[in-house]
Amino acid sequence: MGSVVDWLRTSTPGLLVLCGVAIAILLVAIIRIKLEPFIALLIAGIGLALAAGLPVSQIVGTAIKSSDSLLETGFGGILGHVAVIIGLGTVLGAILERSGGAQTLTAKLLGVFGDRGAPLAMGLLGLIFGIPVFFDIGIFVLAPLVYVAARQGGKSLVLYAMPMLAGLSMTHAFLPPHPGPVALGGLLEVNLGWLILMGFVCGIPGFLAAGILWSSYIGKRIFVEVPPDFINDAPTDGPQGSSGIAVGTKRSVVTTPPSVATIGAIIAVPLVLILGATFGNILLGEGDLLQVLTFFGTPAVALLITVLIAFYILGIRRGSTVQELSTLTGESLRPVGMLLLVVGAGAFFGKVISATGIGTALADTMSAAGLPIIVLAYIISCALRIAQGSATVAIVTTGGIVGPLVIEQDYSQIAIALIAMAIAAGSIILGHVNDGGFWIIAKFFNMTVKQTLQTWTVLETVLSVVSFAVAAVLFTIIS
Repeated sequence: MGSVVDWLRTSTPGLLVLCGVAIAILLVAIIRIKLEPFIALLIAGIGLALAAGLPVSQIVGTAIKSSDSLLETGFGGILGHVAVIIGLGTVLGAILERSGGAQTLTAKLLGVFGDRGAPLAMGLLGLIFGIPVFFDIGIFVLAPLVYVAARQGGKSLVLYAMPMLAGLSMTHAFLPPHPGPVALGGLLEVNLGWLILMGFVCGIPGFLAAGILWSSYIGKRIFVEVPPDFINDAPTDGPQGSSGIAVGTKRSVVTTPPSVATIGAIIAVPLVLILGATFGNILLGEGDLLQVLTFFGTPAVALLITVLIAFYILGIRRGSTVQELSTLTGESLRPVGMLLLVVGAGAFFGKVISATGIGTALADTMSAAGLPIIVLAYIISCALRIAQGSATVAIVTTGGIVGPLVIEQDYSQIAIALIAMAIAAGSIILGHVNDGGFWIIAKFFNMTVKQTLQTWTVLETVLSVVSFAVAAVLFTIIS
């Protein structure tokens, strides 16, 4: 018995077996037992640490001191990086949504592209509005506007919904301040500016392939009507579409929504500040200008500035009180708690993997097999996504597994960002019935399970494969 235990704890095959068993337990706990991913990740992490023979003091600390334990450094290290960013990003999305910004963008895009270009307009709407707004919230906000566009065009709801969903999915998977990319920034120790750049570089081709080409193809072959109770044609004081029809929804109509330029400028502020700091570190030497760019380009500072600007322009200047903005902030942050716990538990799981030496063993095995790390990262992320459904869980778990491998190698920041994009791409592949988003989409867009599989599941797979292909090609060129 002792020899088996020693083999598991000290040999490369044994450590890989332990890692495989821990991941299997994690998936069974989430899928079969229906445990919250936060609890399941804790169980898997603690179980793996004990099975690998790590000292209890290293895992949880002592009764006197626990600040250096894997449990606290795992949670604290990542949450110190992501909690402020995710929180501020959530608040920014809430104030943009409440102000009527989505209605403004919809009316403008429909006016520019007309009825024939309405599907492309819906895709751009999802792409733009998806940057500061979480995926499911984006569906709730934008779905009624898609209904109007489909009613005006007289064609299948699929033709208008899929481009919008592709835009939301791309930004959710590839771009900060969404939780997955932000978590990868901490797990892989990569600058968020590079994540933003590579997110656009890898995600846009995937969006075009899935949201424009695939959506145009499938939208002409699967006809889904807009049910009468999905839309409210009554409002006449909302923004006007290209045919002069008011963009009415079942949400309250904002009578004086902000301009497109205002919404676009607010969304651009954090991106410009973060990218300014990234390029400043590349192009500038040490000096006051670099210090200024670094300070204002720190993601937490950049988002805080943006939130304050949004509070003033979209709130105070439009008649909202500080108390009303505080209420909005509190309401928007309520769903964030469990999300942060999942991210923290995923980081703890990764810390355990690093401490056990499994990361080194996996690196040796990968090198012997000749499997590039970017391919390994994509395969693991795909497997986790297909098995348990959550993109965020797939991202943080994969980041924890491959993080030690990435950190051990002398990769450039851009190369690490591309590995992060591979993980992000894998996390959205083949969305099916074990994903909550699958059922939200089926409900909101009046589709059967079969139709949702034919449209949304394939769209996610196209977006995943194309985006990964771009990341893999770029990684091969620069590494």
